[in-house]
Amino acid sequence: RGSCFLSQRKGKYRNMIGTKTKTSKMNHQNSVGLVSGICLIVGRMIGSGIFISPKSVLLYSGGVGPCLLIWASCGVIATLGALCYAELGTMITKSGGDYSYIMEAFGPVVAYLFSWTTVIVLKPSALAILTLSLAEYAIAPFYPGCTPPVVVTKCLAAAAIMVIVSVNCYSVKLASYVQNIFTAAKLLIIIIITVAGIVLLAQGNTENFLSAFEGPAPPVGEIGLAFYYGFWAYDGWNQLNFITEELKNPFRNLPLAIIIGIPLVAVCYVMVNVAYFTVMTTSEVLLSPAVAVTFGDKVLYPVSWIVPLFVVFSTFGSANGSCFTAGRISYVSGREGHMVKILSYISRKYFTPSPAIIFNGILGIFYLMPADINSLINYFSFAQWMFYGLTSLGLIVMRFTRKDLHRPVKVPIVLPALVVLVSIYLVLAPIIDKPEVEYLYCAIFILSGLLLYYPFVHRKVKWGRTIMRPITIYLQLLMEVVPPEKSE
Repeated sequence: RGSCFLSQRKGKYRNMIGTKTKTSKMNHQNSVGLVSGICLIVGRMIGSGIFISPKSVLLYSGGVGPCLLIWASCGVIATLGALCYAELGTMITKSGGDYSYIMEAFGPVVAYLFSWTTVIVLKPSALAILTLSLAEYAIAPFYPGCTPPVVVTKCLAAAAIMVIVSVNCYSVKLASYVQNIFTAAKLLIIIIITVAGIVLLAQGNTENFLSAFEGPAPPVGEIGLAFYYGFWAYDGWNQLNFITEELKNPFRNLPLAIIIGIPLVAVCYVMVNVAYFTVMTTSEVLLSPAVAVTFGDKVLYPVSWIVPLFVVFSTFGSANGSCFTAGRISYVSGREGHMVKILSYISRKYFTPSPAIIFNGILGIFYLMPADINSLINYFSFAQWMFYGLTSLGLIVMRFTRKDLHRPVKVPIVLPALVVLVSIYLVLAPIIDKPEVEYLYCAIFILSGLLLYYPFVHRKVKWGRTIMRPITIYLQLLMEVVPPEKSE
């Protein structure tokens, strides 16, 4: 009976491959339009940070005026960096974002180290921290006056990951609709906070702005740290580049979504901070565990409960955006042979890279288990900026090595040079300010990827393929996925 069942399954596998080659192209569908692209950028960038912890920028900037200037400056620099990515995305129209650009500029070894670090650590741990934040705010009303049990919080976070993974595996359009809805929700609460702030300003609540630039100037090192935390809040400005192959008319929609989306986020961040300072002194902001909740208690009572509710919506949307793009990195790196092949396969029924999305979700749940995931994020954040700098440097390099490539969008070369300088500073600033051995461990982990690259990618040892082939076949049967067609 078992052998008969297996024969039937293998027959189904052969039929599946036959269907793929004869009747349809098993590739991503171009189903993400301009509005969905803007919502993906805005939804991924605006997470829980602007509602919970803008105090880090205030702490290191030294005052209300410098704080607002740093928020605005971070938005300008993020926009300039994203314009560099617009040139890259319209020049190299492959999904995978930085991975595809680093591959083109510096070759497979550096691209592999990027995919190794991003797929195994950066993306799944970011998903874990976002869902933990979601769970903490969702469960807090059920435990008034006390801290919720850690086990309950982590179980809810794991459930959120499973819901997000299921949505993204089922349909690209559904994931886009979810992103659009939750982006609208977070923009709604930002509008509510902003309008409340404008009303309070009109009523004369301007005490904190009259002396906005008074006081001693902070040290250069502290200003750098303020920028570091500001850029952390803007992280996600390159998310649309990860799904270039799924964009409708990417030559138009990619740069347009960037030009609209990122300045919109910058305006939101500045206006929300202005609103905070209309009712809260700098001391109150620094002492508040969640600034937006404190603002809601002061201004929106008796409906202040909408603030933590919308923080949950905001964080869910950000986690959905993270999962949406993370699966594409695994998919593209698997397609190039830098990850196991099964990660490059596409659902025969739903046209989504479901193995890559599920893999990211499993790792995300795994990262929920440690006691302190925040330290992991902090120590690996320097690696993220190192790869941003490498990608921008790649744009400069390809101006000279790949002059043959068509560039529908072409930015002044000074822009990628500026992003490279900012990236170098943000890589070195936390290490110089507070050197710790954990940064060395992170560097060792990144370089340890070469131990897998040499035998399995460069040499392509036969015994590795012998082991993986039956595993790939059975996973393919289980998930009903097929290889994508190679781009011509």
